[in-house]
Amino acid sequence: MRKYRRITYEDRCQIYALSKRGASQEDIAGILGVSQSTVSRELWRNRGQRGYRFKQAEATAQARQAIRSRPRKLTAPLRRKIEAKLRQMRWSPEQISGWLFEQGIKLSHERIYQMIWQDKRDGGDLWHSLRRRGKRYNKRGGKNAGRGLIPDRIDISERPTIVARKARLGDWEGDTVVSAGHKGGLLTLVERKTRLAKIIKLPRATAHATHRAAVRRLKPIGDFTSSPSTTERSSRRIRTSPMP
Repeated sequence: MRKYRRITYEDRCQIYALSKRGASQEDIAGILGVSQSTVSRELWRNRGQRGYRFKQAEATAQARQAIRSRPRKLTAPLRRKIEAKLRQMRWSPEQISGWLFEQGIKLSHERIYQMIWQDKRDGGDLWHSLRRRGKRYNKRGGKNAGRGLIPDRIDISERPTIVARKARLGDWEGDTVVSAGHKGGLLTLVERKTRLAKIIKLPRATAHATHRAAVRRLKPIGDFTSSPSTTERSSRRIRTSPMP
């Protein structure tokens, strides 16, 4: 099976010449290295009232391509709606795309981004309405710190097997909830075996503040040992401790 490729101007010249000589569509396809259906479609779509002519066929194909490339959905009224959502409501392109879909308009968020970048190239300030002001996220697995990557982190696959089995006390999982503007947040600590949870308010969402809060909250229970009798007493104490 021959691979599909676009018909070029040179191909159209050959199709015209070979057709005049009485060559069949199969013979023309073999000479051009395309499928017979490609030749048949070219002769049917780009012929005029006086038959197939290569110059007219080229002009017809170019005009069709220009219409196809035109952003038919991004009309002036639709642009104004998108700009209003960006400027006044601070919606993201993803939210706008979903909202338009509910209105029966299929427009991808990538197309909205293209509209914003084109406005920027034209000297507009629409990109200032983006939540991140056009800053790009770091790629996952990239060399720099960012989304999905912490410098000098220890992968979860390297933790001891006993931690995954939840067979002992004292293995904690931590997570943070950061407020808008990174002005503060919450630190959550959960003991894996007992599911005891501790929630600490952070005055600032920084690594230093998070470290201090975790040490301060876990220090009172840091003297527990792993002996059977002590572990049993510790388990009873932890289970009956009130939630913060």
